[in-house]
Amino acid sequence: MASEIETREREVSPGRLWFGFCAAGFAWLGLGISSVLITWRECIHEEAFGGASTHTGLHTLNIVLFLVLLGIAMIAGVMSYRNWRRLAGEVKILHAEGTGSREYLALIGVFISITLGMGIIWLGIPVLILSLCVRIR
Repeated sequence: MASEIETREREVSPGRLWFGFCAAGFAWLGLGISSVLITWRECIHEEAFGGASTHTGLHTLNIVLFLVLLGIAMIAGVMSYRNWRRLAGEVKILHAEGTGSREYLALIGVFISITLGMGIIWLGIPVLILSLCVRIR
């Protein structure tokens, strides 16, 4: 039994566990910071030129960053789920327990990715609908 647990734990590398745990959080934080900086730059451009022209490159950059960071959060969630499945075995997600530290880290990574992935979606939806300066008014 002890050798079975050790071999299951060796299947998942620490790098995969930590990426699944941290990537969605860093993606969410990165989207928030980049959104503020890009919006700030866009509004300065709009004020300098009388508000008639918008800088489409910044708007496109904001959309691309949103999609890339959402993809990173989704990859982290899928990776955390697969890590948890390898460590937990045939346990249903509704009956999940983090019995070991590695299994717990993988399971928390799933929940963080789901939660912050939804946050990234809610931060990114206004970028697709509204112009950048309208969002802050």
